[in-house]
Amino acid sequence: MTFPPLLAVFLTVMTALGGHGMARAEATDPGTGLAAKEEIALETKIGQMILVGFLGNRPSHSGFKRVLAQMEAGQIGGVLYLGRNLRDRKTVRQMNAALSEAAADHSPALIAIDQEGGIVQRLKRHHGFPQTVSAKRMARRSSPAEAQEAYGVLAEGLTDWGFTLNLGPVVDVDINPRNPIIGRLGRSYSRDPSKVADYGAAFVEAHRRHGVLTALKHFPGHGSSRRDSHKGAVDVSRTWSDKELIPFQQLIDDGKVDLIMTAHVINRALQGKGEKRVPVSLSETALTGNLRGELDFTGVIITDDLQMDAIRRTYSLETAVLSALWAGTDILLFANDKRPDPEIPVKVAKILLTAAKDDPRLVEKIDSAYDRILTLKGRLTAPPAQQPIAPNALEAWLLETRPDPERCTLPVIQ
Repeated sequence: MTFPPLLAVFLTVMTALGGHGMARAEATDPGTGLAAKEEIALETKIGQMILVGFLGNRPSHSGFKRVLAQMEAGQIGGVLYLGRNLRDRKTVRQMNAALSEAAADHSPALIAIDQEGGIVQRLKRHHGFPQTVSAKRMARRSSPAEAQEAYGVLAEGLTDWGFTLNLGPVVDVDINPRNPIIGRLGRSYSRDPSKVADYGAAFVEAHRRHGVLTALKHFPGHGSSRRDSHKGAVDVSRTWSDKELIPFQQLIDDGKVDLIMTAHVINRALQGKGEKRVPVSLSETALTGNLRGELDFTGVIITDDLQMDAIRRTYSLETAVLSALWAGTDILLFANDKRPDPEIPVKVAKILLTAAKDDPRLVEKIDSAYDRILTLKGRLTAPPAQQPIAPNALEAWLLETRPDPERCTLPVIQ
């Protein structure tokens, strides 16, 4: 089904029926004022909640063909590109055009990439993509207005290549400069949370001008940690402070948030007494209570990679998926990096469909997530005519020389 650009998202959603649950949704087209009723499969709603990494760097690769088929079948709502998927501009544009076409019968595809700047940018010089300085260097040498201009070059490039979602900006506060995954890598703008918010806003606005969605990360703040959650459990309860919420709150209040990515950090300051100690990404108190309740965020929440060791080593796939959904998550991210599993969409759908059979409350959670995702995707507009980006002085100024991203070997970083 193709959704009109200004479709006002669903007003009522009824309880799913049976194992292959169908839900009746009523939508109103503001152009006609008429309500249209459609039967929407629960599997379709679940598919929109799944975003996966994939194998292959060309349209003919079996890994890409598989994820393309999953997109066409509505089993996934988006994909994530890693370095292994990137060959050159022509090939990536072909792949992204195919993904967009495959998603046409459902809703626009979220075609995501990590292109923060500095050490975390999947598209490198050798791909022919303009490089952007790290957040730390950006804040040191540029005003927020200059940063917005610089990020405009980045966002224009992403649009040209066919991407619709950039997993940035990082709005973690630089509490611990020795932090192995944030501070040491120059991924935070500043120790000053208001300054972080200002530069985060510049990043978001630049992308919005070019029709690219963004995701603030990593709620509720990963900047004070002493460990890397890619490698195992991380507890920030003793190092975290509530000033790390300021960038999130300021950007939410200013209407400059598309998605928020959660962190796999344990933070007892945001969890109720007696609540089982779990990562924030699986905590209902942290997400529904704090992020949705106290910070009043009504948009889309996306997990960090649920295959990271902070989750994988402690929780089964079933527990991670159900806990994340109950906590208030809308999109479940599986990067398929170290242990690629092309069948993840089928496994996740089976978990949720089975659990939803006997629990109407879970169906309501799925309904709500689906509604928020469709609202988000309604902001995606047809990109402008894709033309090569001409080199210019600004692009040259943005080139990162130290550290050289091409020489760095790091785990998947979101």
